[in-house]
Amino acid sequence: MSVLSAPGGPAHSPLPVAALAPLLVVILAFVIFCLVDVIRSQHVRYLPRWAWAVICLISMPWGGIAYLIFGKER
Repeated sequence: MSVLSAPGGPAHSPLPVAALAPLLVVILAFVIFCLVDVIRSQHVRYLPRWAWAVICLISMPWGGIAYLIFGKER
């Protein structure tokens, strides 16, 4: 009996890590792109560069999306 299955119920396997690996790689690449862009940019809007970097790191991937929409100068 599997640890995750209920007694008497069917054994359901958890989502394999291999299925999530491509998504995690894309999210990590996006965060790295945003961090490099924050570091290399001369001017950002609304917040200091260090704050945008922290936001990008703490709230992946939403922080990077917020930076690209609100913080990046066009």
